[in-house]
Amino acid sequence: MDITQLILDDHHEQRRLFAILEQIDRGDTAAVGAIWDRLAAFLELHAQAEEEIFYPALLQVGIAARRASGAEDETLDAIHDHNEIRDAVAEVGRHQVGTDEWYAAVAAANLANSDHMAEEEREGLTDFRRLAGLQRRHHLAVAFAAYEARNYAGVVSVDKDPAGYVRAAEEALRTGANGSLSVGSLKRIPPG
Repeated sequence: MDITQLILDDHHEQRRLFAILEQIDRGDTAAVGAIWDRLAAFLELHAQAEEEIFYPALLQVGIAARRASGAEDETLDAIHDHNEIRDAVAEVGRHQVGTDEWYAAVAAANLANSDHMAEEEREGLTDFRRLAGLQRRHHLAVAFAAYEARNYAGVVSVDKDPAGYVRAAEEALRTGANGSLSVGSLKRIPPG
């Protein structure tokens, strides 16, 4: 098991759910609304799991490989993207399910999410596979899967300050603190 594969699997499921929304009759608002509710909750859970598990680890391996600025840039961009996705999901909630405005907001959420996934797959996941060994990726995958399982009912959506997130994650790495990012627990995960 590899955290990068789990993230890719989540991306596939997100794409699948957006495609399902496109294939349901617009008049079936109960089905469309149910699929959207599941997708919206999943998008946030996935983002939170990445912010708790993956991005602190990407920063850690980037620092260890003397590529901190690249890892920081990728993380800043990812947190910014997560905020855009959260905002797009919130916009969907402002419209009645099944209306043209609702579908336009869903399309905007799909675009924001698709752009983020493509960039993450090209950069963050690729860099992490190059910098982190399989044993570490396995341990992180277990943590990631457990996080999503523990929070299957959903998590609260909260925008984060990208620069503040990176500062807090790096500080937790330096001090070994076990703060809200849970990066202190990364010290127990074998390096490499």
